[in-house]
Amino acid sequence: MRHLADKAPGLLKVLRETDPDYAVLDGILAECDRVGDGQADYSSKCKRHGVNVQVVTDTAGNILWLSPALPGRAHDLTAARTHKIIRICERQGVPLLADMAYIGAGDRVTTAKRRPPNGEPTPTERTVNRAPSAARAPVERGVARLKSWRIFRSARCSPNLMTVIAEAVLTLERQR
Repeated sequence: MRHLADKAPGLLKVLRETDPDYAVLDGILAECDRVGDGQADYSSKCKRHGVNVQVVTDTAGNILWLSPALPGRAHDLTAARTHKIIRICERQGVPLLADMAYIGAGDRVTTAKRRPPNGEPTPTERTVNRAPSAARAPVERGVARLKSWRIFRSARCSPNLMTVIAEAVLTLERQR
């Protein structure tokens, strides 16, 4: 497994090779049944133990890059900033499309707009929000393909090994 993980490319290399018009970003919780750091691996959102892995796909839903694993309690925007995904894409001139977890990430990250406090969005706002949602469909297919790997649904290993596993899966996915 280590041999495959060593062949996994970095985000910068992938962006230079593929030169996409834009990339789609999402985060997943790879569940683990073993507790690594106790509360650090527990995701309050999913109510499970696991690790946060960021997924970057192209417009067709092909997985371009998987981030190293962070504890499950890490927020998606924090994970993206930790791995410098936004900064690397910005320097390469690749805009990002993401879900509402990445609101506040910057000008190069397109997200849907939040609902106004104590109100409903106007029909115009709903129409504007549909475009990013429809364009994000490929990343959901990429995440679904990633979750078809059983190791991401229910890993029976230490959360500390999930980075190596993610890199090995990335190498195998890119060879498809």
